[in-house]
Amino acid sequence: MRAFILLFLLSQCLMLSGQVPEGKALFEFDSTSSPRWASFENPGAEKGKGAMRNNGAKGYPSDDLAPGETKQLLNVKGTGIINRIWLTINDRSPGMLRSLKIEMFWDDAARPAVSAPLGDFFGMGLGRTTVFHNALFADPEGRSFICYIPMPFRRGARIQVTNEGSTRLSHLFYDIDFQQMSRWKESNLYFHAWWHRDTATRLGEDFQLLPRVTGKGRFLGVNVGVVENPIYEKHWWGEGEVKMYLDGDRQYPTLSGTGTEDYIGSAWGEGEFYNDYAGCLSANKDGNGWAFYRWHIPDPIYFKKDCKVVLPEMGSNEKKLVAQLQAKGVPLIPVTIDDQQGPVKPLYTPGKITDLGDPSLPDGYVMFYRSDDVSATSYFYLDKPSNDLPSLQPVTIRTYKSKK
Repeated sequence: MRAFILLFLLSQCLMLSGQVPEGKALFEFDSTSSPRWASFENPGAEKGKGAMRNNGAKGYPSDDLAPGETKQLLNVKGTGIINRIWLTINDRSPGMLRSLKIEMFWDDAARPAVSAPLGDFFGMGLGRTTVFHNALFADPEGRSFICYIPMPFRRGARIQVTNEGSTRLSHLFYDIDFQQMSRWKESNLYFHAWWHRDTATRLGEDFQLLPRVTGKGRFLGVNVGVVENPIYEKHWWGEGEVKMYLDGDRQYPTLSGTGTEDYIGSAWGEGEFYNDYAGCLSANKDGNGWAFYRWHIPDPIYFKKDCKVVLPEMGSNEKKLVAQLQAKGVPLIPVTIDDQQGPVKPLYTPGKITDLGDPSLPDGYVMFYRSDDVSATSYFYLDKPSNDLPSLQPVTIRTYKSKK
């Protein structure tokens, strides 16, 4: 009985990651699907047509990508599901990783379901490589990009990479592993991803991890990058609580967290760590910023009509230190004060700014709205192959270097 339970749990985990067809254990044969790999050795993923160049002796393992050039990595017709994408490039600098754009189109849709900088799409906030692995992405040694998100398609799939920078990329290697399927389940959802950056968030305005999308779907998770604004000195930046507006929510969300590091399962600050469902891949080492992620796999976020996900940019420190910033004219809006005498004391009224020099205020930790450089890739499923989200921002914004 114990062995059966362990096998069942293993099969469930594998089905979630898309590595085995639904309902099939590792030892069961599936006559409804056929494995295919797309790479430069077989770009059409056609049966019996792999490794045809150079008499079968590794004749086309990679290709280059000139500035302005687009290369199709996959273009197939029919029903299937992508289970794994692996890719590597010889230039893995932050500039190149954000200049390369990856796009995915399902069922001949005119607009992409996925449009993001290459590095950020593969689970790396700030577009920087680092050694990690989790339930959806991996970079085993800091030199490659792997995605395990299952991506079903009904009538066809197309994936392409465009070099929107000014530097030629000399080596691009990849393979996309998928299954051709004989049927489409009506409960299937299409995979989407959206990236956005605001180099200076506005005081009191929530950063939109995912603008409102309409339809039936599932919010899968997000990776976020934050580059701190130096005008706030060493004050903590991560007090903003992730909020999710579901199925008609407008003024207030259904789901609300308690802080940025809390959202990824940490507390009282944020250091480097990673696990299957959450982690922080960069904790401002060498001043390079913060990069963190959360995948809603054990705690699914379904929506029936619409979904919006936001992150307020909010910091904290001792009242006297925040008051010093305010006295210098640093832009901030006090929100609450925690005097450790029960719940925090509210200080925020839209249109008003509390003077922290007021002697009637108790001592404690003040939380306040601030402005930083924030970027994020959100991953989600929808019941349609395209979305109406804004197009990917130009390369000048993607590669802009914040002052430190």
